[in-house]
Amino acid sequence: MNELNRGTMAASSRRPDAPLRETAALVGTSFKHEHLPAIREDALAHGFFEVHAENYMGAGGPPHRALECIREQYPLSVHGVCMSIGGQNAIDRDHLERFRQVVERYEPMLVSEHLAWSSHGGAFLNDLLPLPYSSETLARVCEHIEQVQDTIGRTILLENPATYVRFASSTMSEAHFIRAVAEKTGCGLLLDINNVYVSATNHGYSADAYLDEFPLEYVGEIHLAGHVEQSDDEGARLLIDSHNRSVAEPVWALYQRVIAEIGQTPTLVEWDSDLPAWPDLKAQAETALQLMTTCALHAGQR
Repeated sequence: MNELNRGTMAASSRRPDAPLRETAALVGTSFKHEHLPAIREDALAHGFFEVHAENYMGAGGPPHRALECIREQYPLSVHGVCMSIGGQNAIDRDHLERFRQVVERYEPMLVSEHLAWSSHGGAFLNDLLPLPYSSETLARVCEHIEQVQDTIGRTILLENPATYVRFASSTMSEAHFIRAVAEKTGCGLLLDINNVYVSATNHGYSADAYLDEFPLEYVGEIHLAGHVEQSDDEGARLLIDSHNRSVAEPVWALYQRVIAEIGQTPTLVEWDSDLPAWPDLKAQAETALQLMTTCALHAGQR
């Protein structure tokens, strides 16, 4: 399996993330409370579940009771969506402290956040907004990641975004920018393959060429998800990272390419709205496990 670059474990004051060799072949899904009874009756073999940290920042109540039931049987991945890693303002200290408490409470095997900004002037926006890839942005993102990692006492995984606009002021490619962040902060990367496909389609470049440049050696988790197809104001094809349907065939193909290169890696299927029945969502995770296992067998035969 792949291992995170040595820089990921360099900060001795931080607790290393998951025992990677033991969790490499795990597959998971987003955890939704509606699925809890079905999950209890129909377990997900080699499974883990991911939750958004912001949904568990209260002290107690039904959400925590449901998550505690899952945590007793499965590893967790905690995924932040409101840290605003790329924002121009300082990280909100109260939000960061609540995030730290969630991580401390549930001891997840993986912790991640987005390469995006989502707050301004003290207001949290319900979106993950893109960044210009410049030296100024790089310094700000690295400062914020180091603050998060120092606060929670462990490294995080940074997720590549799905984007719908690009900045003329960018001075480096997204993949080059992400490599620089990982090298400077020691963070790992969460490779969202659906985001790669969505962004490549929207901006007219090759998803394979993007992956050729992407620093795969830092990847500690993979996300898969569904998207919807629309048209922009000029009638051009536009993909939206919607998380409300099955993984598309081109995304599965890119996943097989990545796994063949980096080996078994924890893989999660995101599904956040228009939820299917548990067996349908479970089947998506099982497809990922089958592909991962097949790629591993082929690699062993070479």
